Amino acid sequence: MRPITIGVAGGTGSGKTTVALKILERVGFDRIAYVAHDAYYRDASNLPPVERGRLNFDHPDSLDNDLLIEHLRRLQTGQTVEIPVYDFKTHSRLPETRRVEPQPVILVEGILIFADRRLRELMDMKIFVDTDADIRFIRRLQRDMTERGRSAESVINQYLRTVRPMHLEFVEPSKRYADVIIPEGGFNEVAIEMVAARLRALYDEARAADSPPA
Repeated sequence: MRPITIGVAGGTGSGKTTVALKILERVGFDRIAYVAHDAYYRDASNLPPVERGRLNFDHPDSLDNDLLIEHLRRLQTGQTVEIPVYDFKTHSRLPETRRVEPQPVILVEGILIFADRRLRELMDMKIFVDTDADIRFIRRLQRDMTERGRSAESVINQYLRTVRPMHLEFVEPSKRYADVIIPEGGFNEVAIEMVAARLRALYDEARAADSPPA
């Protein structure tokens, strides 16, 4: 049967990854091929460290959407893909890749996945996680300091220089393409359960349509 492809977008720190994981838990890890847009950042290992730190990672051009689109189309036709592994500390792709097998449901998650029309056209359901800007900033600050070894000053400078302007220019406007908007991210259990129930229903319908008549 043709896989159901859903997208989960939202601003940095909105809780979209938490929403995606909760959908995975409710629908079933064995039914979903999970693809993170963050894995498709362009390799910057050829640049000096100082220049890497100046790159605008919140602009759509920083991501290799051509490769992501190729991978999604291959998953939709039942093919296995090798997804890049990106190192956020060095801003480079690692030699190894992550193998993703085709599944009945494909879930792609990222801040900018609705900003590209070609990506939107591959999705059957588009979900936008909407969270207040102050909460999103605090979460990003905590994450980058804890997981990526960055200083508070560097995180704040990047937020003011690129993250906030790019959110206003690309991420927030893409909300209008969403089929479902989930306020408060992973804390909105009612909305997550409704989405998961809809996905289970779509999965069952597709499975029934694909089954031969008795």
